[in-house]
Amino acid sequence: MKCRLLAGAVFGMVLLFTSNARADEGSKQEASAQGIGFFTKDSTGGGFSQHSTNTGGFLLSYRYHFNRWLGADVSYGRLRNTQRTFAPTIGLPVQADIHEATAAAVVTVPSFGRLRPYVLAGSGALAFVPTQNTGAFVPGASNQARAVFVYGGGADYGISKHFAVRLEYRGFVYKRPDFGVIASRFEQETHTAQPSAGVVFRF
Repeated sequence: MKCRLLAGAVFGMVLLFTSNARADEGSKQEASAQGIGFFTKDSTGGGFSQHSTNTGGFLLSYRYHFNRWLGADVSYGRLRNTQRTFAPTIGLPVQADIHEATAAAVVTVPSFGRLRPYVLAGSGALAFVPTQNTGAFVPGASNQARAVFVYGGGADYGISKHFAVRLEYRGFVYKRPDFGVIASRFEQETHTAQPSAGVVFRF
């Protein structure tokens, strides 16, 4: 009986907190579409060096605000670049589509008029899928996913009750893909900078 009363009290507190947050916040959900850049730092080690071409793509995100300062973000992005691995006797270019899937906690800092700055941190995966295009494919190269740590921040500028523009920066830390090609395996970590700009719909 005591357990049931305690569970009921906790459930009631959760409902009260949720209703208060909802009353304070108004629009708790957001969907955004952004154009992104993708700039990866070169890596060296073990007699290998690896370079990734700079590229761009798109990012789609959904964000839910639990209260004024805490939210959760899930995002999907897609782009294409070429990973070039160099060694004294080889040069292996692999062009790949990159699928980006991340989840992050979002902390909104105090707003300045229509400007709402925020920071975020989380994790996810980058999936590298070789295009197999002629001249940019190594026989035996296969799809590969890499776990990624993501951090960043940005700001939304409100245009109306439901629309805003967003400027954002995300950084990714992960191990470079080797596509299962033995000659290119050197397990080096790298960093990718992903600046972006887009529009936000609040509902």
